[in-house]
Amino acid sequence: MASSAPVEISVAVEGDLDEAIVRRVARCAGIWVRRVHGKKGKAHLREHIQGYNNAAHFCPWLVLVDLDRDADCAPPLRSEWLPQAAQGMCFRIAVREAESWLMGDRERLARFLAVPKARIPSNPEAEIRPKQTLVNLARSSRRRSVREDMVPRQRSGRSVGPLYVSRITEFVMDVNNGWRPKIAAEVCDSLARCVESLSLVRGRGQ
Repeated sequence: MASSAPVEISVAVEGDLDEAIVRRVARCAGIWVRRVHGKKGKAHLREHIQGYNNAAHFCPWLVLVDLDRDADCAPPLRSEWLPQAAQGMCFRIAVREAESWLMGDRERLARFLAVPKARIPSNPEAEIRPKQTLVNLARSSRRRSVREDMVPRQRSGRSVGPLYVSRITEFVMDVNNGWRPKIAAEVCDSLARCVESLSLVRGRGQ
């Protein structure tokens, strides 16, 4: 009996790190990412959301955005962006940034950053600035290379180090020793909802 074709999905994200996270989550759900759009920031996604939604009438789509720092919860943002979602559209919101999802796997992240597990927040979605939290964790790393790559130089005017995205992408995409979306989903509700949405996509595609 011939094996069924893999379920494919198009995605739109804010940046390169979000792409890596979405690819990893999709892989765990047994879905192949066909094409990645956006990667030009949140405003770009907002401008093109209706076009993505129109395309979702014909094939599955996943759009991932971060929750606004001043927003109380995800539903109002979802209603503002996409009041009428197409059947094939998975519009997901990371609370409050995709970095929250990475901190959900405390054991693996602590090992990767070379910091005590106890320093990783047990409720990462409660962090107001998850990216800053992650940088601060790297700042206390026992490994000099982690500190130099992920922590911004003094007076650089940057919020992250020169190789921040590369380092975190390495963690995300390491199937054997890196990030485990299913473990992180146990403490990150917005990630769990994303995984559930992708599981529904896979079910409809089989």
